[in-house]
Amino acid sequence: MGKISIKTIVAIGIGAAVFVILARFVALPTGIPNTTIQTAYAFLALMAVVFGPIAGGLIGFIGHTLTDATAYGSVWWSWVFVSLFIGFFIGLVANKINIDSGILGAKQIITFNIIQAIVQAIGWGLLAPALDVLIYAEPANKVFVQGAVAGISNIITVGVIGTILLIAYAKTRSQSNSLSKE
Repeated sequence: MGKISIKTIVAIGIGAAVFVILARFVALPTGIPNTTIQTAYAFLALMAVVFGPIAGGLIGFIGHTLTDATAYGSVWWSWVFVSLFIGFFIGLVANKINIDSGILGAKQIITFNIIQAIVQAIGWGLLAPALDVLIYAEPANKVFVQGAVAGISNIITVGVIGTILLIAYAKTRSQSNSLSKE
C-alpha cells in the first residue's frame, strides 16, 4: 500500500468536517423517520472523485460517525458503513473520469452518474437495511423503506448537485491541451 499524501490527509479532515456540517444543517426531511435528503453525499461524491477511494471512504466514515455522534448521541454503524462504501466505490471511478485533466464531457458525466446510482442503490437499498436487521434486529419492512427513500433521494441529489460540483471543479483545472506555443 502506498503512502497517503499530506494533501489527501488534509482533504479527509476538511471533507469530513464539511460532510458533518452539510449532514447536520443542509438536509431536508422526507417524512420517513430518521431519513433525510442529504446534500452531504453530493459533496462526498466530489471529494471521492477528486481525491480517490481511500479519501472518499474515510470522509464518508468519519463524517457520518461524527454526524451521528453529535446529532443523536450514538452512532448507527450500519449506515456509517454504507457511507464508507459509497465514498470508496465512487472514488474508484476517479480514474475513469480523470477530472484533473479539466475535461468533463458527457461521457464522464454519464459514467459518474451510472456508477453513483449503482453504488448507492446497493448501499442504501441492500446493505444498510440488511445490516440494520442483522446488527440492530430492526423490522425489515421499516428499514427497507428507509433505505429505498435514502437511496432514491441520494441518487437524485448526487446526480444533480454532485454533477454541478464536478462540472464547476473541472472548470478550475487546466486542460492538458490548453497551452500552446506562440
